[in-house]
Amino acid sequence: MLTAIIDYESGNLHSADKAFQKMAREVDGGDVVVTNSADVVAKADRLVLPGDGAFPACAAALRGQGGVYEALVEAVEEKGRPFMGICVGMQLMARKGHEYEEADGLGWVDGEVLKIVPSDPSLKVPHMGWNDLVIEQPHPVLEGIETGDHAYFVHSYQIRMADPGQRIAYVDYGEHVTAIVGSENRIGLQFHPEKSAESGLRMIANFLTWRP
Repeated sequence: MLTAIIDYESGNLHSADKAFQKMAREVDGGDVVVTNSADVVAKADRLVLPGDGAFPACAAALRGQGGVYEALVEAVEEKGRPFMGICVGMQLMARKGHEYEEADGLGWVDGEVLKIVPSDPSLKVPHMGWNDLVIEQPHPVLEGIETGDHAYFVHSYQIRMADPGQRIAYVDYGEHVTAIVGSENRIGLQFHPEKSAESGLRMIANFLTWRP
């Protein structure tokens, strides 16, 4: 089994790589590689798309990474390979983003990426730090995770879902902020699982053994 963490020059991948390597050893999850190779993405059994920065820049970087975008779409849509998006990697699962300018996403969940607007003016944006997950529906990647478990967030934008059935969890930050989305063989985490202590590591382990 091979898990590919996609490097498209949109974020520091060291901590994610370290966490996935650790959990792969613990659950016999095979090999983990960080790659910018379309060939490796095409043959990988699982795909992870991290992301830090602005949605349009990340979308453009992914599409400009030497066939990686095309290999990712084929692997996930046609071959049914399990996929995890992290932070902006999750936001790219949406149909469109509206950060600075409109940009197309992957269209894997029915929603658009818009700025967080808390109803309480004392709540600052970006939404940064620990917050409690509210789980709306079960998912294999959330096995052993319960409402009230913590995750670590750093973001100013969220996916506003047009299809609430694809939202798996949210957090309360002056509004219900989308935290986890899912559709078929795809799951997205707005937070950083590699920085979310035991809960995040459990989700990584579950993903590495998930068979949609």
